[in-house]
Amino acid sequence: MTVKRVRLAQRRKACGFTQESFAEHLGVERSTVGRWESTDTEPQPWLRPRMARALNLADQDLQAMLDDVTVVPRQPSERMAFVLQNPTSADLVAVASLHEQVRQLDESYDTASSTSLMGAAGQVHGQVKVLRQHAANARVRRALYEVEADAAILMSQLVWDVSQRRDHQAPLRYLDEAVAAARHGRDTTTEAYAVLRKSFLALYGEKDPLRGGQLADQAATIAQFTSPSLTGLALLHVAEAHAMAGRLTACEAALKTADAQFHKVGEDDVAAPYYTVNEYNRLAGSCYLFLGLPARAEPILRTTATALGAKKKSQAITLGNLTLALIRQGKLDEAVVTMHRTIDAVELTRGGGGLNVAFSAGRELRPWRHESWAQELNDRLLALMAAI
Repeated sequence: MTVKRVRLAQRRKACGFTQESFAEHLGVERSTVGRWESTDTEPQPWLRPRMARALNLADQDLQAMLDDVTVVPRQPSERMAFVLQNPTSADLVAVASLHEQVRQLDESYDTASSTSLMGAAGQVHGQVKVLRQHAANARVRRALYEVEADAAILMSQLVWDVSQRRDHQAPLRYLDEAVAAARHGRDTTTEAYAVLRKSFLALYGEKDPLRGGQLADQAATIAQFTSPSLTGLALLHVAEAHAMAGRLTACEAALKTADAQFHKVGEDDVAAPYYTVNEYNRLAGSCYLFLGLPARAEPILRTTATALGAKKKSQAITLGNLTLALIRQGKLDEAVVTMHRTIDAVELTRGGGGLNVAFSAGRELRPWRHESWAQELNDRLLALMAAI
């Protein structure tokens, strides 16, 4: 996979510039323009106003183009092209190549917009299904089921994000596919994670804590003998379901049980990256926010927002929740600063979770809508909505 600023390159061409002439106009090397468009580097701040003028853009529109990256599928190798044209010839080497593509896309999830990942992810998902349907070798077919489960989970995340978490049915179909594929591949960990993702649809999409809690508990039961980390993560969402229903004692009991799982995680737990102390704190903070205890949520969320610097989509959700905690305590000056940081993070990734929390915070600022600072935030939210 390669990552490019496609819209920036298109704008340059529309304004009549080649990379060479654009570089000459700005007083930089042609290779510098190439590195900007391939996302290797970014223009220096002092150069951006001149760049914006050359492209006939407002400063904020130029920044939006710099933030908008597209994942471009790599061309298949000669061997892979042959396999795709002759599906019955699929072997474990081809399976490994497809699995690596899914892994790279998944790794890009926290830094690239879901819209930019959709095309490449959909292509790989379709290729895996075709090869699995025609695979003659049982071992290859089972391995393809494992890749199909991972690809379907990723597609469910992307589709949900792109719909701004409004479409629950399409992501659910992908997750049902992932569960079925994981069972065929006898991959208990992936099955548990797919069920856990179904709980997210219930909790955050349908706002149904009973259904969400049941699915999260089911995921914990599936994972309990293979992955302490995934068991712990599922139990955190059980805790969140209790919090959404206003059950403080049950919530804290689930948090305690989840924490116990955290200490069992070993190097052989393949799901360990899913369950870290940052995830524990992020969800604990969310729980106290749901329970109407913003003062308890605030320090947890503040620490976690800093620690999640590399996971931009999770950081956006945490910053949005921190904004809510500050608003509910009447700390408006801090809330305004944090709200701007939330919008910055959402503009970068277009993550559906962060977007929803940002709009929730915006609604809670309505009592101050006539204040200039509130109007500025509202303008940014409207611009964000228009861009998405």
